[in-house]
Amino acid sequence: MIPTRIGRSQRRILEHLKRSGPATIPEVAATMELSVETIRTHMRYLEARDLVVRGGRRTSGPGRPEIVYELGDSSEVLFPNREGALLGELAEYIRSSGQAELINRFFDARLERRRDLVRRRLEGLEGEARLLELARALSDDGYMAEVQRTPDGRPLLRLCNCPLRNLVDATAAPCRAELAFVQELLGRSLERVSYIPDGDGSCCYAVVEEAVGA
Repeated sequence: MIPTRIGRSQRRILEHLKRSGPATIPEVAATMELSVETIRTHMRYLEARDLVVRGGRRTSGPGRPEIVYELGDSSEVLFPNREGALLGELAEYIRSSGQAELINRFFDARLERRRDLVRRRLEGLEGEARLLELARALSDDGYMAEVQRTPDGRPLLRLCNCPLRNLVDATAAPCRAELAFVQELLGRSLERVSYIPDGDGSCCYAVVEEAVGA
């Protein structure tokens, strides 16, 4: 779940946990000079959005042990991350060093590991039902995929997001590998009608009715 509304104090709590590590509500309250009840209210809000999670209990004085809170997975989007840009630079370096085939082999191997899992999801499905389930599998990988229709009535696979955008800027290998992967599992050829790297809002592929290899 990606957070959409985070107040100033809630962001300060997250930054405190990022800098200092897991902490109890009284510890956070003392650092931020806010009341325990105020911090408790903020923690409930953050926990409901997976921005913080409970990481056990510890005793810091008289009384019962206090719950220890730490950052949840969803909090990572709130902090600077240059991983995508760095991977793009790495791919460009490999390509410009004359080893582009190494990138191609990497993506082929990556998709090979996914193939059996997705194939099981598609088992017994045909036609548009198969395309819809394939779109769901692609959405699970971050593509925000959906199925629409072309003006002439053909099924259209629309990918609204490119989760590998920095890599695609450096090499077309991810696009080539994903397209081959989708066509193989769908059993149909796809005709590209729009492309995010060309400035379009989404990558769209119209289904060609003939089976692959026909």
